[in-house]
Amino acid sequence: MQQSAVPDLAHTQTRPIHWVATATAVAGVVALSSLVQPGSATAAQSAPAAKGRSAAAAVAPPDTAGVRFPLDCGPVKAVVVKKATGDLDGDGRPETVAVVHCDAPMGTPPDGVYVLTRSADGGKSRVVATLVEPKERLTVTDFALRARAVSATLLGYSSDAVPSCCPDVKTPASWRWNGSAFLRSTPAGTRSV
Repeated sequence: MQQSAVPDLAHTQTRPIHWVATATAVAGVVALSSLVQPGSATAAQSAPAAKGRSAAAAVAPPDTAGVRFPLDCGPVKAVVVKKATGDLDGDGRPETVAVVHCDAPMGTPPDGVYVLTRSADGGKSRVVATLVEPKERLTVTDFALRARAVSATLLGYSSDAVPSCCPDVKTPASWRWNGSAFLRSTPAGTRSV
């Protein structure tokens, strides 16, 4: 048997002290990481200001509280179930898109999707566009606002004979501002549930 030219190294065999040292180092890293945290995340990212212009003051997005949605709920109230904010028309002021339905005690009330804005002076929020009418009997899922477009999945019914509990048509849809109106597009591959 040939002897190794390298002498035996002490660290080739683990001893309890090695495990204690490793555990202490890991505990130190965990403890330190709980003390050092990154800053808070925000949904909006600031864009660099254009040269020669001062940055505009941040404008608060329209609030849904107190808005009268064009929705007939009878004795129950309208409820905002989802909302998202962003600059949909590129004017530098955010809009709010709200998914709203009647607060029905049972069943699946249809959703309406509304775009809210407010005047440049920060006045009251108001509805400026309806993307989905409640009379269409649709339920909105996978709702998002990205890259100046609103997207959602619409669950609906192939006929009036289909019970309200069980939509049988699933349609992806998106809306984008074209300068004068929101245009709806439906990607290829619309499918039934």
